[in-house]
Amino acid sequence: MKIAIAQINPTIADFQGNKRKIIAKIKSALKQKVDLLVFPEMATIGYPPMDLLKNQKLIKDNLKLLKEIIPFSNKMAIVCGYVDFEKNYYTLFNSAAFIYQQKIICKQNKTLLPSYDIFDEQRYFTSGTEYKVVKFLGKKIGLTVCEDIWNNSLSIETKKLVENKQYYLDPVKKLLEKKADFIINLSASPYSIGKRKVKIKMLKRIAAKNSVYLIYANQVGGNDSLIFEGGSLVINPQGEVLGQAKLFKEDLLIVELDKAKHVFLKDNELKDLTQALVLGVRDYVRKCGFKKVLIGLSGGIDSALTAALAVKALGPKNVLGITMPSPYSSQGSIDDSKNLAKNLGFSLKTIPINNLFSLFKKELKPIFEDRPEGLTEENIQARIRGNLLMSVSNKLGSLLLTTGNKSEIAMGYCTLYGDMSGGLAVISDLPKTLVYRLAKDINKKREFIPLNTINKEPSAELRKNQKDQDSLPPYEILDQVLELYIEQKKSKDEILKQGFSIKLVSEVIQTINQSEYKRGQAALGLKVTSKSFGFGRRIPIAHKFQG
Repeated sequence: MKIAIAQINPTIADFQGNKRKIIAKIKSALKQKVDLLVFPEMATIGYPPMDLLKNQKLIKDNLKLLKEIIPFSNKMAIVCGYVDFEKNYYTLFNSAAFIYQQKIICKQNKTLLPSYDIFDEQRYFTSGTEYKVVKFLGKKIGLTVCEDIWNNSLSIETKKLVENKQYYLDPVKKLLEKKADFIINLSASPYSIGKRKVKIKMLKRIAAKNSVYLIYANQVGGNDSLIFEGGSLVINPQGEVLGQAKLFKEDLLIVELDKAKHVFLKDNELKDLTQALVLGVRDYVRKCGFKKVLIGLSGGIDSALTAALAVKALGPKNVLGITMPSPYSSQGSIDDSKNLAKNLGFSLKTIPINNLFSLFKKELKPIFEDRPEGLTEENIQARIRGNLLMSVSNKLGSLLLTTGNKSEIAMGYCTLYGDMSGGLAVISDLPKTLVYRLAKDINKKREFIPLNTINKEPSAELRKNQKDQDSLPPYEILDQVLELYIEQKKSKDEILKQGFSIKLVSEVIQTINQSEYKRGQAALGLKVTSKSFGFGRRIPIAHKFQG
């Protein structure tokens, strides 16, 4: 049997664009005489459409697209993810259709509906209750949709990825009871650091344990904060990978089962992270209708890394950097911004804020009277810069990228309507220590980010001789506590058992909780860890929980 996986990058609800992608992959597969072509979960619409699913027209348009696929199935079977309904559109199903000889042979509705982290499928869908196998070319094929495959003897590692969700049904087991030879899984599985390695291990184990072929078709591309890495797989009954589609790119993976050989997969966490962020930036900019981006450059590591990723995503001609020196900006930071722009090849403009800062203080003096300068004056500088950047963004039609990292955002070490202004927070899910690791990795072949930017002590430069560590614990320690509290959801007592001081842990947790109101107003950020600040982490702003 010759199997193909059409790994596409859909735009949510762009039915004409998605149709072109789907039909193009079908025609290409037909030319290569493929027997079975598999598309990802909800390929007709794109994942996740969220509350657009409440609109009946969306469901009708997706069914119309599915119907337009059917005529191409005369000589080749097609499996495609879509949304089905019954009872006047009030009951929706996340479904897979097996199409052959110009008709839908079988529909399989998703059984396990995730409702953790960024997933909220129980809000929209009803679980499938029937399990069917399809006879095709002498084989029995069972269809599953994404989460359905995450319940086959989950390991401790895998349970963590589904946040220890307890499922009482196992769709894979149900299909195996019907003597399935093939398990096909249509997925829209978002990327996060380390997830792919665990996922592949699980898929290989399912195939080997049950002596079945496993075809895993995953969506690729960025949709809002989520990034899908693709990396679709064909695995044989021995648990060996016979083919892998490209990572972070559209692809048509073709595997002829009788001739395919074992493929060894390479793992490069930092390279994958860079590709994920680049794809996330490119797709968010493109799918939102922008062509160019704007970045405020401080000479620091965060804005430098953001610029490097933007250039990789969009090209230097579509990136504009603006440096806005204040009375406290060092010449070294100004030079670092200039060298960064030169190294990466993008245009750099300078707007000094000294006069504006003086004018603000002068106009505010009647109200401030003789109160000493402090945090207020630091925030004024950040907000002047935010206003300037948004003005340029409005005038030029460029999307402003914010540059804050996860460590700063967790601790509220950022200014509302200042450095938090913008449309996309590129590195907001990267702890500061990971920012440094990624910057060094990007510099491996050539110095894109100036070494001085990487080596110097981090500072917001909003007051004389200011350093981040004046206000925050050392990032090497802080990031460990943040990881335990935010991603691993450990309590204060559990964190203290790791050897951290009670003063440090108490202050960090208190600061995280007090800063929730800032994160509630932050720009949308790209998700790359198991728990980002976004709609996958829903915390009340007004609460008294102490952790």
